Amino acid sequence: MTHTPENTGAEPIPAQPLLELRDLAITFTTSQGDVEAVKNARLTIMPGETVAIVGESGSGKSTTALAAIGLLPANGRVSGGQVLFDGEDITHADEKRIVELRGSSIGMVPQDPMSNLNPVWKIGFQVKETLRANGLPHGKKDVAQVLAEAGLPDAESRANQYPHEFSGGMRQRALIAIGLSCRPRLLIADEPTSALDVTVQRQILDHLDSMTRDLGTAVLLITHDLGLAAERAHKVIVMYKGKVVEAGPAMELLTNPRHAYTQKLVASAPSLASRRIESAKKLGVATTEVLAPEEPAAVGGAVDKVIEVKDLTKVFKIRGSWGKSTDFKAVDGVSFSIARGTTTAVVGESGSGKSTVARMVLGLEPATGGSIDFDGVDITTLSRKKMFDFRRRVQPIFQDPYGSLDPMYNIFRTIEEPLRVHGIGDAKSREQKVRDLLEQVALPASMMRRFPNELSGGQRQRVAIARALALDPEVVICDEAVSALDVLVQAQILNLLADLQAELGLSYLFITHDLAVVRQIADHVCVMEKGKLVEQGSTDDVFDHPQTPYTRALLDAIPGAGLVLPPGAA
Repeated sequence: MTHTPENTGAEPIPAQPLLELRDLAITFTTSQGDVEAVKNARLTIMPGETVAIVGESGSGKSTTALAAIGLLPANGRVSGGQVLFDGEDITHADEKRIVELRGSSIGMVPQDPMSNLNPVWKIGFQVKETLRANGLPHGKKDVAQVLAEAGLPDAESRANQYPHEFSGGMRQRALIAIGLSCRPRLLIADEPTSALDVTVQRQILDHLDSMTRDLGTAVLLITHDLGLAAERAHKVIVMYKGKVVEAGPAMELLTNPRHAYTQKLVASAPSLASRRIESAKKLGVATTEVLAPEEPAAVGGAVDKVIEVKDLTKVFKIRGSWGKSTDFKAVDGVSFSIARGTTTAVVGESGSGKSTVARMVLGLEPATGGSIDFDGVDITTLSRKKMFDFRRRVQPIFQDPYGSLDPMYNIFRTIEEPLRVHGIGDAKSREQKVRDLLEQVALPASMMRRFPNELSGGQRQRVAIARALALDPEVVICDEAVSALDVLVQAQILNLLADLQAELGLSYLFITHDLAVVRQIADHVCVMEKGKLVEQGSTDDVFDHPQTPYTRALLDAIPGAGLVLPPGAA
């Protein structure tokens, strides 16, 4: 929903900005000397207004927001300019004044709820602490009311639970409850939904919109998704390398980006690519942003299926009280196939069973029932030795490259390890293979001696791809392989995967919750809901003619789904 100010016909009364940043500069002291992270940033937020700051990781958007609330780390400082809140210069205000403003006047919803909620405190206690710190009533009913306002069902019971007992969406609602509990005049929302499914994301943002509108709260939204920003904000500010490079009304900036970096953001946002395809189809204009899927390879007139899944089922035993256990069917009779050299996407919300399917196809999770045929052989019947050979031909790329790469291994050892485990080549040939793989994923050979913590998220994912390609696999299974990345890096990785598929003839099973990404890379789409396959077909068929309410809900939840873009907008 794009916000537009109401026109009452009367002359507007000039309002004082609620938050104003004037030529803000922020400097960090490092072992290599001072680093200027933000340079001459300007920003104005009026009462009740939503302003979004967009940019890739390291652009300075979160640092700018943290400076406004006095939460810069110990080695950071405001080295120039001013921060004004409701006309008061708080640039160098003392700690007492900043603490007075936090919570009561300026609230915050941070990005990662699991890191920002104390795991050993109950949710209700954490809300209570916020209310108490700001001198507000903090009885059980007050805490329950705050949680209920954030959309948590059965709030009184939920207040007695711990963060690990909440889903990702529920944890985010709890953080929103804490951020808005003291009725602040300004809420800073730092990537509040980046780790959530699109349907949960929409629910959270819709609820945040209604709450802030009812309370008259202004919002500073930090995001890397320009489509999301355009849908939710009045104004958008684009930051690049610590500078504001463009600013203006959301739709104007989206449809007519002037700065080269803004143009790249618009072109890279999956949600906007999806809008461009749809708009172009309606106008009968061919799009060049996304290549049309190629026809699957055929042998003797029949589709050459590299993987065929039939009636796949997975049942988990859930331990209950008194040693009793119950059956939970995570995957229920799923069937699909992957044509050689093509990409099949499995989409659905968290808990739909899509990642469990991926683990079973990889042989990492035993199937309870059904079959998984790879080149005509059911892998559920393979011996241990033959399963070892199978793993050489089917490789994974997981969601979090930092979690899937050993932090104690340098990049050379990380990529070389599968070659050594499978007894391929000698030391010299393996080193050359690692060099070739790094070149293939557009990384310099000089990176071999570095460690994962010295790389950016996009670089780590490229290393994960290089490792997956080390054994020359035929199938690569990507489990949310780009969901944790900024849109620019995401676009680079998707382009790399497409180039590698064309060059090496790879087949992909792509697990994701993001249908906007699916639109760009998949030939065939399978939609899962609560363990069952509810719809499948070609990408165009599923997008243009969804057959189930669930699929339509997933499509509607794509950020920017309500935006209509001209085909040449990017």
